[in-house]
Amino acid sequence: MKFCQKCKSLMIPKRVGGKVIMTCTSCGAKDDKAEYTVIKEEKRNNKKIEVIDADKEQNLPLTDEICGKCGHGKAYYWLLQTRSADEAETKFLRCEKCNHTWRDYS
Repeated sequence: MKFCQKCKSLMIPKRVGGKVIMTCTSCGAKDDKAEYTVIKEEKRNNKKIEVIDADKEQNLPLTDEICGKCGHGKAYYWLLQTRSADEAETKFLRCEKCNHTWRDYS
């Protein structure tokens, strides 16, 4: 990234003829010394979803929740940020008896 010397805003490359010129997005200042500027765009999608292994359930806390599949009254639970950071975490529950897993969005 290159920033403007005058106003410190971001400069973007523009091709004028056969030459690349960096132009400020705010004040329009130009820098024609951008011959060796490399334009590179990366797409990042590093979302990781944590899967709780059945063997690790002994480390999870238990709560009083009724399983919708077998009706048992205890379930393991864990919290996971599945949406953007400004939204609440999602609570996952797994029945102690039948291992049925569901989400609680409340």
